[in-house]
Amino acid sequence: MTRTDAMILRTAAAWTFFIWVTRIRNILGDDTRSTGFKTVHTILAIVSVAFAVAILGVASRGRRRARDKSATNS
Repeated sequence: MTRTDAMILRTAAAWTFFIWVTRIRNILGDDTRSTGFKTVHTILAIVSVAFAVAILGVASRGRRRARDKSATNS
């Protein structure tokens, strides 16, 4: 995996995390939203943040493998 590919994945994961943390804080603090709405969006946030963590792991492993492969070939 190239450095650029890893950076794109890391940026997407960070953006997802930022958006969902901000959104959930706003939703849970809003008294006009129904309990169902809050529940569904909290579940969506948890799933999205879990995907972001998985994406970070993929990017890290990909960069580590690329780095190890280039060190072995040198």
